[in-house]
Amino acid sequence: MTTWYNSIVTKIEQATPNVRRFWLTTPDTQRPDFRAGQFITMDLPVGEKRLQRWRSYSIAGAPGDDPDLLELCIVRAPDGLATRYLFDEVHAGSTIRWKGPEGTFCLPENLEKDLVLICTGTGVAPFRSMLRDLHHTGKPHRHIHLIFGARTEADILYRAELEELARTLPDFRYDVALSRQPEWGGYQGYVHQIYLEQYAQKRPDVAFYLCGWSNMIDEAVANLLVKLGYERSQIHYELYG
Repeated sequence: MTTWYNSIVTKIEQATPNVRRFWLTTPDTQRPDFRAGQFITMDLPVGEKRLQRWRSYSIAGAPGDDPDLLELCIVRAPDGLATRYLFDEVHAGSTIRWKGPEGTFCLPENLEKDLVLICTGTGVAPFRSMLRDLHHTGKPHRHIHLIFGARTEADILYRAELEELARTLPDFRYDVALSRQPEWGGYQGYVHQIYLEQYAQKRPDVAFYLCGWSNMIDEAVANLLVKLGYERSQIHYELYG
């Protein structure tokens, strides 16, 4: 039986020009447990049909963060009913109804392979949850490489935190590709150039996790399978549209 929760928005923070962080608490019940990488589905008052009302968002916080809160990282869609409501009408103190957590986009119990986490925009949310979980628990792992794509420096989500993790989380490194900032000193363009260059030699001991918009996922899966020759079992992904 599906359980629905009525949460109160405790805080909203502007993360980038088009992205906000939302923190929810469930005052009438204990926050349900979740695994890093899972999502919740909101029922928003923006239409009559479920297709209009239901929107799913990855949990950006880790299970070991504040036990009373869930953190979400949401981008404003240009013509989206749901995000128009969330950005224009929801404020601290608003009630949001949701169900979950759900989803299988999670790391395996035994981390026996190197991990390459490839994302664009708010697709970083489940990876942030995973990385914070590994940091909290000290769980053994091999090398982890986060590849993040955005338009400009202003769009780099969780930048300071990820740079700090690159210094403090063993065997973790972090690359950013910016598509619309020519003066950027790092990778210019899209995320694909990074993994195509750095994982050109096919290896059985690496797993790729992809999260973002469908066109990025489609291109990355094709590149990994066809251009680089990786096995489909080595590729895992979560679509955002």
